[in-house]
Amino acid sequence: MKILVADDELEIVNLLSIYLKNEGYEPVKAFDGEEALKIALSDKEIGLLILDIMMPKMDGMKVVKELRKSSQVPVIFLTAKTEDMDKIRGLVVGADDYVTKPFNALEIMARVKSILRRTKVQESVHEASELEIGPLVINKESHTVKTIEGEPIQLTALEFGILYLLATHAGKVFSAEEIFEKVWQQENVVSAKTVMVHVSHLRDKILEATDGEKVIQTVWGVGYKIEAEA
Repeated sequence: MKILVADDELEIVNLLSIYLKNEGYEPVKAFDGEEALKIALSDKEIGLLILDIMMPKMDGMKVVKELRKSSQVPVIFLTAKTEDMDKIRGLVVGADDYVTKPFNALEIMARVKSILRRTKVQESVHEASELEIGPLVINKESHTVKTIEGEPIQLTALEFGILYLLATHAGKVFSAEEIFEKVWQQENVVSAKTVMVHVSHLRDKILEATDGEKVIQTVWGVGYKIEAEA
């Protein structure tokens, strides 16, 4: 699988490329945002992106915003900013994960494997081809969501995972920690705020596509659910 590494620091790109090669991946290099976006849109064999947020010509946030108009390829952000809001903004625009600089390359490899493993599981598990719940039609095999009227809703891999988890366990309340462990398929190493951001962004997309229908319910102090009768 090809993995795009985009950073304006040559040393970082070369370091990650070496680790990716050692893990059996084919690294593709880019050194500014415009180049990264061009490659990501043109090379359909790219299976994951590792993007620096602060890049010349086009920053990582803008790259993902443009990319998400036509692709749901997983994205890991590299960020030198440690403030929570910067991380949250990265998740909101459509990234799947983030790693703060300075980083351990082995940690990034672990994140890469986890995201690709999760994506592979989501693509390979063959359950009921379509699940209808409330105003939504969720297709597990094609990894797509649309409204009853047929309007597609573009979700990231994590957003789809959260929606599918809640939809297939309608009526059950999942805490943020449970959602993280089941969807991210990692031990809980981030704050509940990360899950909250993904749920919030998912909810906004559903509200926009369904003219304000509230599918995901918040159970304050407990977690999230989709009503069984939704």
